[in-house]
Amino acid sequence: MYKGARKENPPDADNVVWRASTSTVNQRKVIALFVFGVLCLIYVSDRSRAQQQAGMAQKTRAFDSRIDANAEQMLEEGRRIFRYETFGDEAYWSDKLQLHRAIAGAKLGGVGPGLSPKAALSVGLKVDMDALPADLVAKVKKGEVNLDDPATTLALIKLDSVLGVKGTFNQDGSLKAVGLSCAVCHSTVDDAFMPGIGHRLDGWPNRDLNVGQIVSLAPDTSALTQLLGVDEATLKKVLASWGPGKFDAELNLDGKAFRPDGKPAATLIPPAFGMAGVNNHTWTGGWGTVTYWNAFVANLELQGQGTFFDARLNDAKKYPVAAKAGFGNKRSANDMVTAKLAALQFYQLAIPAPSPPEGSFDKAAAARGGAVFKGKATCAQCHVPPLYTEPGWNTHKPSEIGIDDFQANRSPDNSYRTAPLRGLFAHAKGGFYHDGRFATLIDVVNHYNDFKKLNLTEQEKNDLVEFLKSL
Repeated sequence: MYKGARKENPPDADNVVWRASTSTVNQRKVIALFVFGVLCLIYVSDRSRAQQQAGMAQKTRAFDSRIDANAEQMLEEGRRIFRYETFGDEAYWSDKLQLHRAIAGAKLGGVGPGLSPKAALSVGLKVDMDALPADLVAKVKKGEVNLDDPATTLALIKLDSVLGVKGTFNQDGSLKAVGLSCAVCHSTVDDAFMPGIGHRLDGWPNRDLNVGQIVSLAPDTSALTQLLGVDEATLKKVLASWGPGKFDAELNLDGKAFRPDGKPAATLIPPAFGMAGVNNHTWTGGWGTVTYWNAFVANLELQGQGTFFDARLNDAKKYPVAAKAGFGNKRSANDMVTAKLAALQFYQLAIPAPSPPEGSFDKAAAARGGAVFKGKATCAQCHVPPLYTEPGWNTHKPSEIGIDDFQANRSPDNSYRTAPLRGLFAHAKGGFYHDGRFATLIDVVNHYNDFKKLNLTEQEKNDLVEFLKSL
């Protein structure tokens, strides 16, 4: 060692151990604090996440509640619109055609004999028995109500019991105006009280309704004769040709009142139930979905006050009457249609197809017929279960179904719709297909058996009919 250098003292073993022990304790404390901090973070994070999830769940439940409330509101509003809303069409049926005066009759401030309840029932108008007071029902049962008196008809209209007919009255009780709603054609009753009087069946086509005869009652038909460019005698001939359960929705578009073979151009009133999931609403293609047809009918058939646009109706060659009248772009000063279309569509899509009555078909035969439907008869290729129409654009050219093209060619895309098959029993009256050309289901089956050369046996045909009756 150099001179003057200090001599280092040897380390104290206990001190080293103490320092090491202290360091270990400190490390453990740090680790413990770290772990505690992590656990706290996890706890806080989990709690925050739980609170966020709870908040999101609460918001979801709140939005679900809004959806539920909106659905309930639209359903009830749509039901009211379907049954009672006239879209301001009193301006047409009363202000122009003066139909309310023919209903009231001369003795009650109108013209002519008036429309008695018996006469109203004879032209297919229906009465909702649930809208009648109990005392009136009792009097009808006892024969104490005069069903030959137009005053009774006015009383029934005032009760909102005549399906699809909405009246407004003067202070003296006389009929001021009438308007028509969707229900006049697309609702009927179950005849629970008597023929023509019963519980409402919304969406069922009224195959007893003689639209042509009702329109012919109007004292002033000049709005129609001027639109179509014909005299009154010709108009009355056309209206008389329709008969019960039929209406020509294209007459005011193309003016074609009769087919080339001389038969009426009118078609059967279609059902308005079972439309959820179905694209085209009417017999022919291109007229659109439920909400399109509602807008079309409210504006151009019921002649309500609204807005309607379809540039295809400006085609003067195909739709000369519509093009001249400007139906392709209708704009009423006061739109009473558009705001009601959403709820109306919602309600109509909620109307299910009715189930066939118990005992109305042979279950064993129907089971066999179902196999024929999906197999040998190839029906399910177009009538795809469970919609029993094609998902998508559900139309076919006339040549594909083996019938003439007259009605198809009146539609925008010259085709026929594949009609849904559920609830056939509810609209069997008047026949099948758009014009009722096939009186029975076996006639329909025989047509396709011949056209498609299916070679079905008689049992297979009958089984297939039972299956169709079961839908």
